[in-house]
Amino acid sequence: MDDGRILICYDGSASARRAIDEAGRLLGPRRAVVLDVGPPLTTAESVAAMSSVVPGGAVEDLNAGDALARAREGTERARRAGFAAEPREELAAPTWEGIVDVAAEIEANAIVMGTRGLTGIRELLDGSLSHQVAEHSGRPVLIVPPPHDA
Repeated sequence: MDDGRILICYDGSASARRAIDEAGRLLGPRRAVVLDVGPPLTTAESVAAMSSVVPGGAVEDLNAGDALARAREGTERARRAGFAAEPREELAAPTWEGIVDVAAEIEANAIVMGTRGLTGIRELLDGSLSHQVAEHSGRPVLIVPPPHDA
């Protein structure tokens, strides 16, 4: 097993599952942290947190729990793909910043992530998480595109 640890970004999507499978084939067995980055508060949750009924910390705890559950799901897939994987959750906005921060913290040799394969105006309007991570991480990023038939 290679000593270098990688960071695998996982959000439960088909592209994230594909990224894990492809990384297993390309990179072989090694240590990995499977990360899901959740929002500290969504817009609706921010409004609710302003009321005295719902404390903001409770909503953040729920978001962290959801992110950890997704990271655990991804960890199981990563283990089946040959990685010695552990789950990790993070709450951050923007998402790319949370990924870059965790990669730096764990001194990841590389980051693995899927992509929706957006191009042109859709990419401009919706943004590209993978491009932001590649631009700001200062480390190799394996971006796994969707299959050609998708």
